Amino acid sequence: MFRVLTALLLASFALATPVIGADDWPIFRGADRTGVSKDTGLLKEWPADGPPLAWKATGIGVGYSSVSVSGDKVFTMGDADKDCFLFGIDRKTGKKLWELKVGKTGGNYQGPRCTPSTDGELVFALGQHGDLVCASAKSGKEVWRKSLPKDFGGEVGPWNFSESPLLDGDRLVVTPGGPKAAMVVLEKKTGKRVWAGAIDGGDAAGYSSVVIANLGGVKQYVQLMANGLVSFDAKTGKMLWRYGTKSDRFGGNTANIPTPIVSGEFVFAAAGYGRGAALLKVTKDGERFAVEEVYWNKALTNKHGGVILVGDKVFGDRDDSGNPFCADFKTGRVIWTRKGGEGRGSASLTCADGKLYIRYSDGWVALVDATADKYTEISAFKVPNGKNNTWAHPVVVGGRFYVRELDTLWCYDVTAK
Repeated sequence: MFRVLTALLLASFALATPVIGADDWPIFRGADRTGVSKDTGLLKEWPADGPPLAWKATGIGVGYSSVSVSGDKVFTMGDADKDCFLFGIDRKTGKKLWELKVGKTGGNYQGPRCTPSTDGELVFALGQHGDLVCASAKSGKEVWRKSLPKDFGGEVGPWNFSESPLLDGDRLVVTPGGPKAAMVVLEKKTGKRVWAGAIDGGDAAGYSSVVIANLGGVKQYVQLMANGLVSFDAKTGKMLWRYGTKSDRFGGNTANIPTPIVSGEFVFAAAGYGRGAALLKVTKDGERFAVEEVYWNKALTNKHGGVILVGDKVFGDRDDSGNPFCADFKTGRVIWTRKGGEGRGSASLTCADGKLYIRYSDGWVALVDATADKYTEISAFKVPNGKNNTWAHPVVVGGRFYVRELDTLWCYDVTAK
């Protein structure tokens, strides 16, 4: 009888515990943080006025937060009235279900930059002033709270805290920056510190987000800081290697923003403001790690639209010019650059079912062939309410295309009928 009761309890617990599925997008750039969707069976082209609108959500404040999607909910952030909020939205209807105050509004640019992270049960959000909150995904009720500046001595540049926290099992990884806790790992359910990793001489937080790498048989957390790329041992918090601190690479740059890309033993990192991108080969040499610069290409700049790897090609917007590029990942050779077409200003992008979904700062979005050796635009339309400086990254998951335009979130149905 005891074994039967135990089995029933375990089964009920399993049913009650949310599970992240293929139709979810639980963190910034997706579960694997590549920015590439696993969706298939999508529209091959769009009608002239765009794909069918499933719903739109309004009243989510001003901000640059994209969306995370899990189960029956969508999460985002925004500055509304005098505060910064985390929002829970119904995935089927777009109805706003709850809101939680994260911190004060404002900053160098008004609005939060973080995309919330969720495991389906809890949701995590970082306000632009370093307020880190954990809430119930179901109700929005606050579970715990930290301040990156106050609790960890965090330091960031003039554009405020911008990263999207990394969820890794029972851990939450964030980057306060500063002399003692450049990166910290917390227990996701309690906020209790697991470890804090320091950099010799310190470094401020950049505006990028942490990625997981397994290099030389060691699990690592890799991050682009204000003055270079850095890696910490995921188990101990020991700094393992650092790259690009000089002023001809990432050091002293106005802002380092794009999320790094990890592919096997290679790490790709880019920055804007005329800097460029590096491909690194990272290997273990005894107890130390050797970092070989395969190339540095000044043509592969990217400011805040993000860079993605699809097959052997890397795609991004050159700085924030609105001229996306395609380059060979292993050599850095530019294959094509967009010239002309609809859409102006910074271009952010994702990929799904062999197509690039590119959204421009002025509200235009384009569907582009990700396999062609020349820029091939298939369809384009203008999202209503499109305005300048709408930089939130697009998301394609579960047959839906999410586009954030300031205080409005548009959800389009892109499934092939």
